[in-house]
Amino acid sequence: MTMKMTKTIFAITLSLWISVCLPLKAQPVQKAMQFDKKITQEVKMKYLLYLPADYADDGSRSFPLMLFLHGSGERGDDLQLVKKHGPPKVAVKMNLPFIILSPQCPASEPWWNIEDVKVLLDDIISRYPVDRDRIYITGLSMGGFATWDMIIKYPDVFAAAAPVCGGGYTHRAHLIKDVPVWAFHGQKDNVVPIAYSQQMVNALIDNGAEVEFTVYPDAGHDAWTPTYNNPELYEWLLSHTKNKED
Repeated sequence: MTMKMTKTIFAITLSLWISVCLPLKAQPVQKAMQFDKKITQEVKMKYLLYLPADYADDGSRSFPLMLFLHGSGERGDDLQLVKKHGPPKVAVKMNLPFIILSPQCPASEPWWNIEDVKVLLDDIISRYPVDRDRIYITGLSMGGFATWDMIIKYPDVFAAAAPVCGGGYTHRAHLIKDVPVWAFHGQKDNVVPIAYSQQMVNALIDNGAEVEFTVYPDAGHDAWTPTYNNPELYEWLLSHTKNKED
């Protein structure tokens, strides 16, 4: 017997870009459980949402979406921490053309819960004019690991991925052979050894995947600053489109 668990996002955006303080209803997520009854679980996740300068919600066009997952140092209850690194830090300055969704891992969670992130992503997709063929994901450190996890579990969602100083399960690399990946790592990283990225890249190559790997020879754990300051990353993401010929 199973029971259905309905997860409802009570998401709060708090940023200089867009502020929404109403509870948001997400689609239910069902999980197999041990008892034949129904329970409701609240998923509380704060996030930042960046809208590009030419954003319009009039049905005239759709926009690419980038999902950004931060590292362990930005976990908690202060959303301003999410702007410390990555796309939330550079979006306005670089005039990035994406809708950028940047959730915050709650203080109560030691690691990203990718199922909860997927519920939030689905909710945003349902309420904003997102081009479902141009959904991208990137993350650093803890978020780099979660980026690998997300594309392995949901390979049909993402048009391309850019994990930074992360790692994944090499025996599942065949599941993402059709997801273009550009991985980044610092050669001198003593927090997450470069071998974690190298092993995933090698596994993807063995499976005939499209993969690029940038190694910063003098960088330690901070491989994200040069990565997210590089306009070529965003051009590369946009060059890939799901379910269409690149």
